[in-house]
Amino acid sequence: MSGSFRDRFDKLFMRIGKKVVFGLDSFCVRWSKVPNKPFFEIDEFPWAVEVEREYPVIRAEIEELLKYREHLPNFQDLSPDQRYMTNDDGWKTVVFYAYGLKAPGMEELCPKTVAALRKIPGMTTAMFSILAPHKKVPPHRGPYKGVLRYHLGVVVPEPAEACGIRVAEETRHWQEGKSLIFDDAFDHEAWNGTDKVRAVLFVDFVRPMRFPGSLGNRILIWVIALSPFVLGSAGRLLAWERKFKQVVRDPS
Repeated sequence: MSGSFRDRFDKLFMRIGKKVVFGLDSFCVRWSKVPNKPFFEIDEFPWAVEVEREYPVIRAEIEELLKYREHLPNFQDLSPDQRYMTNDDGWKTVVFYAYGLKAPGMEELCPKTVAALRKIPGMTTAMFSILAPHKKVPPHRGPYKGVLRYHLGVVVPEPAEACGIRVAEETRHWQEGKSLIFDDAFDHEAWNGTDKVRAVLFVDFVRPMRFPGSLGNRILIWVIALSPFVLGSAGRLLAWERKFKQVVRDPS
């Protein structure tokens, strides 16, 4: 398959796929075990408390990575279709997992973070999300309500109220060592209005659903994992990881 034809095919697949997935909202709401609302309370997901207990070791590992912040990939470098949201170097990511894809080098560099991630049932995607000073992620929405999003505040500069996330009509602020859980299929935006870096542990996990909706959801997530959106990022992720490991070994 030629490069230009493959590019056109991938774009068509993504355009059709997004329309189909957006249309599945009612299916997810019907079978969901949790309410259809922007934010969730931590007691609705008891595992979040276990992840919060690991905050000190997660913080230590990201501080090591932030020493090499200029070498970390921009969000759009790994997912070029996200350029409409960000096209500068203000949003960096460190990916651990993405719908079955693994970054083995990151598992090696951040073993305590990976151990904490394994406490999250149904995890599909996990990364560090790092916003530069005064970076804003514009309003957008995730394509699929079959997953929910988890943030653990890891590095939250003061004043804390200058860093925030709006989901639908609700705005909340990260706190170091504390969790936020929300449905990213609602319109949302995020910002860092401080002079320092903000970093969170960013995780998507399977939405709790009743059978047979839960089975249908798992099948759809499997289809997403095989899409160009995910598979197309695999080569870029592994190529960056090889370069980054070399930087860490030889900072000069």
